[in-house]
Amino acid sequence: MRGRIVVALMLVLSGCGNDRHDERLRAAGPNPTLDALLKVADANAGARKFSQCEGCHKISRDAPDIGGPNLHGVFGRRMGQGSARYSYTAALIDAGGRWDSRTLDAWIANPQEVVPGTKMQFAGVADPLDRADIIAFLKQQSD
Repeated sequence: MRGRIVVALMLVLSGCGNDRHDERLRAAGPNPTLDALLKVADANAGARKFSQCEGCHKISRDAPDIGGPNLHGVFGRRMGQGSARYSYTAALIDAGGRWDSRTLDAWIANPQEVVPGTKMQFAGVADPLDRADIIAFLKQQSD
């Protein structure tokens, strides 16, 4: 319950201000790398942007799996594992690897390209800074 309150409060507070997207993007430099984007990423903006994921994914520690697995503590977790209650596709289980910043960036951009055959039906997030913000939020929820 406490986790839901914290996430709800973060969403409300992050919605109160401008996330300075363009300013942060300029600070990352021309043609920024993922590392440069992560340096200017804003976890509070990521919390707001994560709202598009909440229809299928919860983030608080004890929240149930719904359309997709709970993503609390996703950093470092093996792909296709992490929830005994969620039925991962064989494609995701067989993909191997762990969820890190690079893997999450590619996944959030286009899950079908990272793991063909995944059942995750999501068009992806095109903006690389928006992805970095979501990654910063997910990392914060994994610490």
